[in-house]
Amino acid sequence: MLLILGLCLGLPLCAGSLEEAHSWGDASEQVGLRVPRQPRLLQRLKTKPLMTEFSVKSTIISRYAFTTVSCRMMNRASEDQDAEFLMQIPAAAFITNFTMLIGDKVYQGEITEREKKNDKVKEKRNKTTEDNGEKGTEMFRASTVIPSKDKAVFLLSYEELLQRRLGKYEHVISVRPQQLVGRLTVEVNILESSGITSLEVLPLHNSRQKGSGRAEDNAGPPPSTLINQNETFAKIIFKPSVVQQARIAQNGILGDFIMRYDVKREQSIGDIQVLNGYFVHYFAPKDLPPLPKNVVFVLDSSASMVGTKLRQTKDALFTILHDLRPQDHFSIIGFSNRIKVWKDHLVSVTPNNIRDGKVYIHHMSPTGGTDIDGALQRAIRLLNNYVAHNDIEDRSVSLIIFLTDGKPTVGETHTLKILNNTKEAARGQICIFTIGIGNDVDFKLLEKLSLENCGLTRRVHEEEDAGSQLIGFYDEIRTPLLSDIRIDYPPSLVEQATRTLFPNYFNGSEIIIAGKLVDRKMDRLHVEVTASNSKKFVVLKTDIPVEPQKAGNDVSGHTRPKGDGEEDPNHLERLWSYLTMKELLNSWLQSDDKQEKEQLRQKAQTLAVNSRFLTPFTSMKLKKPALQTKKLEDSYGMSAATGPETVMQDLQASHLQSGPALKKPYNPRIRVSKTSADGDPHFVVDFPLNKLTVCFNIDGQPGDILRLVSDHADSGVTVNGALIGAPAPPNGHKKQRTYFRTITILVNKPKRSYLEITPHRVILDGEDRLVLPCNQSMVVGSQGLEVSVSANANVTVTIQDTIAFVVLIHLYKKPAPYQRDHLGFYISSSKGLSGNCHGLLGQFLNQDARLTEEHAGPSKNTTGPLLPKAGEMSGTVLKVKGHQVPVVWKQRKIYNGEEQVDCWFARNAAQLLDGEYKDYLAAHPFDSETTFGLGISRGL
Repeated sequence: MLLILGLCLGLPLCAGSLEEAHSWGDASEQVGLRVPRQPRLLQRLKTKPLMTEFSVKSTIISRYAFTTVSCRMMNRASEDQDAEFLMQIPAAAFITNFTMLIGDKVYQGEITEREKKNDKVKEKRNKTTEDNGEKGTEMFRASTVIPSKDKAVFLLSYEELLQRRLGKYEHVISVRPQQLVGRLTVEVNILESSGITSLEVLPLHNSRQKGSGRAEDNAGPPPSTLINQNETFAKIIFKPSVVQQARIAQNGILGDFIMRYDVKREQSIGDIQVLNGYFVHYFAPKDLPPLPKNVVFVLDSSASMVGTKLRQTKDALFTILHDLRPQDHFSIIGFSNRIKVWKDHLVSVTPNNIRDGKVYIHHMSPTGGTDIDGALQRAIRLLNNYVAHNDIEDRSVSLIIFLTDGKPTVGETHTLKILNNTKEAARGQICIFTIGIGNDVDFKLLEKLSLENCGLTRRVHEEEDAGSQLIGFYDEIRTPLLSDIRIDYPPSLVEQATRTLFPNYFNGSEIIIAGKLVDRKMDRLHVEVTASNSKKFVVLKTDIPVEPQKAGNDVSGHTRPKGDGEEDPNHLERLWSYLTMKELLNSWLQSDDKQEKEQLRQKAQTLAVNSRFLTPFTSMKLKKPALQTKKLEDSYGMSAATGPETVMQDLQASHLQSGPALKKPYNPRIRVSKTSADGDPHFVVDFPLNKLTVCFNIDGQPGDILRLVSDHADSGVTVNGALIGAPAPPNGHKKQRTYFRTITILVNKPKRSYLEITPHRVILDGEDRLVLPCNQSMVVGSQGLEVSVSANANVTVTIQDTIAFVVLIHLYKKPAPYQRDHLGFYISSSKGLSGNCHGLLGQFLNQDARLTEEHAGPSKNTTGPLLPKAGEMSGTVLKVKGHQVPVVWKQRKIYNGEEQVDCWFARNAAQLLDGEYKDYLAAHPFDSETTFGLGISRGL
C-alpha cells in the first residue's frame, strides 16, 4: 500500500529530503499555495474517492483555540485509489497532532526533535517558505492509497491564540473539502469567563488564495448556521446539506467560515486568570485620549509599481491622510533609485497640507530601481529631526509606514547592513510598519525590519487589492493610546513570564502576558502598569484577586492534547507555551549571534517537544502501526514532516509518481458567430442577414489597448483588448507581430463587474474577487454574469443570457521566437447589445452590408456573395454604414485554424471604420469612454 504524508506549510508540493524539496520547488511553482487547487471535476469525478464526512470542531477558551479536523473517505472502486487530504490552517497556529487510519492500520503522529541543518540550507528553506507562503494561512497535505472497497480517516489538530484587532477576535476555519460531502459540520464552542459581547458570524469568504466559491447572502451567516449564546458561552454550528453546499460552490470549495467576538472588560488594569500554577494577564484599556502621531509614509515608486498597484496605493493614502487627527504630524517620501521627499520636515495636519500631500502623491510616477536603505534612513532622519527640534508638550509616538513590492536594487543592497543601519538610526524610538506587495518582495527583510523596530508586517498578494489592505493595516495602528508600557509582577511570586515591555498600545488591540506562579495557593496578585498617555505618565497599581479554575475537559467535551501518562494540560499552560514559543522564534529570527542563536534554538526545541508543537525545530513522525511489517518499517521509516517545509515519505515506492495533468482537448465546433478578432490580429465581421462576411487587419503597436465592443451607455458592456508584440517570422512582409495578451470586459448592469482574461488565468472582480486558473474547467456566476472556463481551451462569458463572448486560449508548448501565448475574441450572441454599440467589432453589429461589382459593363447591386473566378481581379465595393470600401475575396481560417471562412477582405481598414485608429485606443484596460458618442450609425 502506498502512503504519502506531507505538511505543506507555506511551500508548494515537494518530495523526499529537504534538499530534494528545494530541487522540486521551481517545477512545482505552478501548483503552489498562492492559488489553492481546484478539484479535477471533469476528468476525475468518477475515480475520486468519496468523502463521506468532513467535520471541524473548535473550542475557544479565554481566546485560546483548540481545533480538530476529521475527514473520512471511502474507495468504492474495484481497484486501489489515490486519496488526498488538504487543509488550510492559520499561519499563526501550531500543529499538535496528525493521525491516519488506513483500513485497519492506525498511524499516530509524534512530535520529535528535528535534526539540525546547516545554515545554508536553513536560509534557503526560509526563503522558499516566504516566497510561496499564502498570506495568513499555511497548507497541510496528506496523501495515501486507499485499498479497494476500504476507507481512510484523517485527523488533524492545531492550536492558536486569537489576536484582537480593531476591537474583535477573529477565528477562521477553512471549509474546502474539494467535493460535496454527505456530512459536513463545523462546530465552534466559545467559553469566556469575563463575558462574550458582539458575537457575529460572517458570510463565507473567498479570495484568490481561498477557493472559488461565493457567499449566497452577504447580509449574515451562511445558510444552516445555528447560534446559541448566553453570557459566557456560545455554540455555533454550520451544517449545510449537499443541496446547500452546491448552491454555494459545486466544487466543494465553500470558503472560510469566520466568526468574530469581543469580551467584557471591567478593570482598567485588565483581567487575570489563574489555573494550576499558570496565569494569563489580558490588558486592553479603553476610553483613553489618543496619543499624537508623528508618521512618515514611505511609498515605493519604482518601475515595478506601475499600473494597478500604484493606483490602489495612492487611493488608499488619500483616505488615510483624511483620517489623520489635528494633533498629528506627517510627511511623505517616494523612492525608487532616487529619494523624493515631499517636505524636508514634518507638517501639521491642516486642510491645506492634506490637499498638498494628496497632490504630491497624485503626481508620483513609477520609474527606476529600489533604494530601500536610503528611503528608510531619510524617513528616520525626518522623525528624529522633528522630535529633536520641537518642544513637544504632548507625548507622541513616531511611526514609519513603509510599502514596497521589490527587493533592494539600488544603494545598500546587503540585507544585514540595511537592518543594522535602520536599527542604529531608529534607536528603538521609531516603530516601522511594513507592507510587502506581490511575489518579488523580500518579505524576510520586511519582517525583520518590523520585528527589530517594534512594528508589524503584512503581505499583500499580487491580485489582492493593495489599497484596501493598506487601509486595513493603518486602521489597526491609527489610534495609539499608550506608549512605553511596562507591566511588573512581584518577582518572588511570578517566574518565567513572557514579554512585559511594549513600545505602544493601539486602540482595539490587546496585550497578553503569561507566566508561572511560584505559590499556587495565593489568592491575590499584585500588578503594576506604567505607561505614557498623552500629557502624563500613567501608573496603575492594584492587587487583583485570583480565583483558581478547575482543569479537565471543557464544556463542549472537547479533549485537549495530552501525552502518554499525563493529565489534561490546562488551557493557560498551553497559552503560556504558545506565547513563549512565539517569542523564542522571533528572538531566534532577529539574532545575528551564532552562540545566542543556538541557545535560542535549543530552548525552543525543548519547549516544542514538551508542548507537542510542530515548529521549524521539530518534526512529526508517525508511530509504526501495529500491523506494519518489519521489512517495510526498516526500509522507509515513518518520518512524516519536518518543520514548516514539506517532507514526504513514500512507504512502498522509492520515488513519487505524479498524477496525470489536467487537460481537455480543444473542441473547434463552438457554436459562435464568425465575428471575431484573433491571431495577428485578424478581424472578421459576419452579416448573416446579408449572407456576407467581411475581414480586415489592424496593425497596432505593442501596449495598445483596442476598443472591441463599446456599449457602456446602453447595455453597460465594454470589451477591450491589450496587444503584446513579437518578432515577425523570417522572410515575412511584416516587421513585427501583435497578439491579444489580455481581454478585459466591464459589465455595468445590474451590478458592476470587472473581468480580466489572460491565457493563464481569469480574474473576476465584483462583490467578491475570484481568480480562476485557465488550466482547470469550472463555472462561476452571479447577478446575471456567468463565466465558464474550459481547461486550456476557451472562456465563455454570458451576460444576462442575451450577450455571450467566447475567448479562445492559444498556448504553445515550445513557442518559436515569433509566437506568443495569446487570445482570440469571438462574439457568440449580441442580442443584448444596443444599436448604438461601437468599437472595432461592435460598430458592425445589427448593420446591413451590400456589395456592388464595378466592372466595365453594367453595374449590378447584390446582397449575396460575389465570388470571382480564380485569378480574376475584382472591382467589388462593400457598402456599409455609409462607407464604400474596395474589397477582394479571400479565405481566412478561424477557430484556432480548425475552420475556414470565405470573406471579403478590405485591404484598407481605415476606409471601413468610423474615425481614425487613435479613436479606438483605450486609456486603460477598463476604459469605457468612446469618442463616437452614442455611436449612431449612418445609413447606406
